[in-house]
Amino acid sequence: MSAHRKHPSPTSARQAGFSLIELMVALVLGLVVVGGVINIFLTNQQASRSNEDLGRLQESSRLSFELMAREIRQAGGNPCGALVTANVLNNAENLWWANWDPRGTLEGFDAGVEATGIVAIGNAEGERTNNSSAIRVLSGGMFDGVPITGHNPATGVVSLATTNHGFVEGDYVVICDGETAAIAQVTASSAAGVGSITHGLGGEVIAGPGVVGRPGNCSSELAFPSGLNCASSVPKTFAAGGYVTRYSASTWYVGNNARGGTSLFRIGPNDVAPVEVTDGVTNMTIEYLTMSPPPAGIAADWVNAAAIGAWVPTAVAPAAVVAVRLQLDMQSLNNTGTDQAPLRRQLIHVVNLRNRAAP
Repeated sequence: MSAHRKHPSPTSARQAGFSLIELMVALVLGLVVVGGVINIFLTNQQASRSNEDLGRLQESSRLSFELMAREIRQAGGNPCGALVTANVLNNAENLWWANWDPRGTLEGFDAGVEATGIVAIGNAEGERTNNSSAIRVLSGGMFDGVPITGHNPATGVVSLATTNHGFVEGDYVVICDGETAAIAQVTASSAAGVGSITHGLGGEVIAGPGVVGRPGNCSSELAFPSGLNCASSVPKTFAAGGYVTRYSASTWYVGNNARGGTSLFRIGPNDVAPVEVTDGVTNMTIEYLTMSPPPAGIAADWVNAAAIGAWVPTAVAPAAVVAVRLQLDMQSLNNTGTDQAPLRRQLIHVVNLRNRAAP
């Protein structure tokens, strides 16, 4: 009996599996799909990082502008609106943060111009970059004042409306009423249950490691004019209803941070080292709008600090700064911009001064 070989039918052959060509085509199509998905994922990730960095730039600039504008807007102010201010701080003419008059309550420094006695231009951490403007601001109007209930100029005691005034020995304060104001250092604070401060003679604290030297008062007499180092001081009794508030002084600039980049910095009289406010700021350009007495009026254009004849208006240089324009150059910390470069933005903010007549 002969054996017959059974051959598979065409249907059975097709059900046996994929051919090599079919498998290769399937793999290629799968790779195309996977590649497309990966590309979409990477594109969305890059867009998300770009949006995150852009949001951070905008938030950093908003914070920087807000903090600087609050201080610049109040330059030369006080809670009482007094237009003349005595200054009894020792050695005030040699202290950048205390030289209220004749140096002025607002002073700008163009790029490359040293802010002598404040911060050096250099490459060290906290030092100012050579391409950045800087601005110095002095104010007695940054904080809410504590009402005065009485004042004894013989003892230098100012009675206050509350025991929770927050002033302690060594604080710098502005004392004012509707007529005049005075800058002094607190030499003593409230006795138990009594709301008061004392602005006595002396009170100097010797500087040491990590301690900012405090000048003390050259007089307990707070009338204007006090003259430098109290050469012409006379008694002044501040009226009930006046205020005591904290004295504020600051210099803003762009400097080198500890991470090899640049940041916006602020330094004040009690700071042992400059305080980093926000990173990603590569440069700051500051311009000023001035106003002269009639008929000259407001200037036609913004000028740099070098064009300001005197930061305290005088008969020779009568122009007063009425507004400040701040421009920040911002850069993202990540390379999420075009061609894998950092995102860069230039943002501008204009601040109107509230105390244009104040020295």
